[in-house]
Amino acid sequence: MKTLFLFLFFCHGSSPVKHSLKYFVTASSGVPNFPEFVGAAVVDGHLAASCDSSRKILEPKQEWMKTLFENEPLHLDWYNAECFETQPILFKATMYSLKQRFNQSGGVHVFQRMSGCEWDDETGEVQGFNQYGYDGEDFMSLDLKTETWIAPKPQAVTIKLRWDAEKTRTKMFLTQTFPEWLNKYLAFGKSSLQRTELPSVSLLQKTPSSPVSCHASGFYPDRASLIWRKDGEELHEGVDLGETLPNHDGTFQMSADLKPSASEDWGKYECVFHLSGVKDVVTRLDKAAIRTNWETEKPGDVTILLTATAVVLPLILIIAAAGFIVYKMKKVKPRPSPAADSSELSESLNPET
Repeated sequence: MKTLFLFLFFCHGSSPVKHSLKYFVTASSGVPNFPEFVGAAVVDGHLAASCDSSRKILEPKQEWMKTLFENEPLHLDWYNAECFETQPILFKATMYSLKQRFNQSGGVHVFQRMSGCEWDDETGEVQGFNQYGYDGEDFMSLDLKTETWIAPKPQAVTIKLRWDAEKTRTKMFLTQTFPEWLNKYLAFGKSSLQRTELPSVSLLQKTPSSPVSCHASGFYPDRASLIWRKDGEELHEGVDLGETLPNHDGTFQMSADLKPSASEDWGKYECVFHLSGVKDVVTRLDKAAIRTNWETEKPGDVTILLTATAVVLPLILIIAAAGFIVYKMKKVKPRPSPAADSSELSESLNPET
């Protein structure tokens, strides 16, 4: 949890078969133009609802979350209580206490909590988590197996001992309540959270010596993988995996580069796009299917070019010669006729005329 602000948690990395519900709470002091308290609920990497001490409203960020609040007022009441009653008071008091423990009087300080659960929809395994951070460093985390708190900082030891003795309902929320809510959210947001879209896959290469890039674009969700295989075995050496990037329409794209190999082996390679719950998209490496921005000169093209040159060049020479003759004829002035009147000739030479 080594971050300073809530928004750095909003990333999309997760395993292909896991769903997650995460609650982020941030208390801060000395941060200009930033609320003293911010809360957010994130489902599978998508912001579902948020609140803060400046606007003092609970705002659903997804249509399905808005529908859930409208249909389940008790659920809405819990969010309102956490956003505007319980957590702001608790976090403000904890922030004051931590500044005393660390002997701090002023400056910028941030106290955060990330809690929630992950659920594997294939194995049914549930993992709960509850972590605290202060000023960008780990402060405390809950070990669910032993139901004890881990305190990496000396200033957290006193709190750890007190919380170990209290045995609150934290474990029940992390292992029962939150997983139930996660399944509820997945049901309400099924059309968006659980939709699947397969990508279009292209083979790209800049130059004959460049890596061959397998590019998959237009898939959803982002919990997907892209690999190269040879003779059915996944390759790791000679493969460069790119990041998963968002498209403007809400889908995602990713690429995997394969270093050039001997041409006779190309038929043994294939690019495989995997998304849990749907059939793999397999693209066999084929020279004819590779899109490039370079052209291989073909013998037929050279023959056509030479034939065209042989026909056109004589015509150009003839036209150029004819033009030269006409040009020279225009430059030659006609001589006076012997029968011309001598008076006209002398008049034309008279400088006074």
